[in-house]
Formats: sequence, structure tokens, C-alpha cells
Amino acid sequence: MSDDNKLVASVRSEFGKGAARRARRDGQVPAVLYGHGTDPQHLNLPAREFAAILRAHGTNVVINLDIDGKDQLALTKSVVVHPIRRHIEHADLLIVQKGEKVAVEVPIVVTGTAAPGALVTEETTTIKLEVDALDIPESVEISVEGAEVGTQFLAGAVALPKGATLADDAELLLVNVVAAQAAEPAAGEETEAEAEA
Repeated sequence: MSDDNKLVASVRSEFGKGAARRARRDGQVPAVLYGHGTDPQHLNLPAREFAAILRAHGTNVVINLDIDGKDQLALTKSVVVHPIRRHIEHADLLIVQKGEKVAVEVPIVVTGTAAPGALVTEETTTIKLEVDALDIPESVEISVEGAEVGTQFLAGAVALPKGATLADDAELLLVNVVAAQAAEPAAGEETEAEAEA
């Protein structure tokens, strides 16, 4: 984990909608830190720095929080983004420790080109893995290079990153290779079969 994932967080003393609005207006993101049997801790995070970390590393990022001089590792569990303004409204953070395993949704990246006449469909965009909290992969790659019609890529058959174990059902269909449909004839055009009849 790099130092660019370090944030100085302040403990919130005010709660409710009004306090959250004031925090956002002042360039802060209201957040809650919880886990390991501790009481939830209400924090304010610097909005720009937090957004920059999420842009650079995605939402499965472990952040080193400096809370009143004490360092605490935290994994982003959920981030609420305003639907129109696109700024972060709230975040839930989960306390993690070095060596701890966490279950995370990792994006699937499909690479390569299937055989001619085949169409690749992604049945899901993420796969759930159990990984070390400090070694979360950015994505899982599935190569469909030369895959024929009828080929299916199941979660249990995908090559996982080192140290990762599957937390999803092994029979979960991730990618399906199907026959591409031929273009339908335009109005007024006849197909060869209709012309012969």
C-alpha cells in the first residue's frame, strides 16, 4: 500500500442532515468507520483527496486513515454519490488489519476476440473473491481469444490472482459466447429462400 492512500480524518461531533450538508459545503465527506467489534466512529474525510484515491484505485481500496494522530487501515465498503452533482455524499469504511482476509467484488475484464460469427456476452461484471486486505486485485482478466460459439466461462474455472480464493458459486456464469445473429433484410428485400419459392 502506498503513501498516496493516506488521509487525515477528523472525528465528527455533529450528526444529522444539517451537519452533513455543512461538512460537504466545507469540502468534507461524512463517513462512518466500523468493524472488529468496535463502536462506529463518525468521521469527516477531505473530499478532494478521498475522491482522488477512489479515481486512482477504485472502490476496493484500503486507506490509511490518520485519526487524531493514530493510524488505522480501512477498506471502503460503500460510497454514496449524488446522482446529479456526482460528488461523494457519504462513505462507509470497514476496519481492516494486516494479514486479514476480506471478501470483495472485483471487476471482470474480458480480453481478446472470439471466433468469427461469435458474440461475447458478459453475464456479470464482477466476481466475489476472498483476498488479503492489503493485496486486493484491481480486476480479474478473462481471455476469450478464439473462443467458439457455446463456450462458457464459469467462476470456478477462471484463473484467479495469487492468494485469492473464490467467494462466489463456482457454477456462476461470467461470460458466454453465443452465435451472432445475422442482420435482418431491409424492407422490400427478399432473402434467397423467398426468391427461390
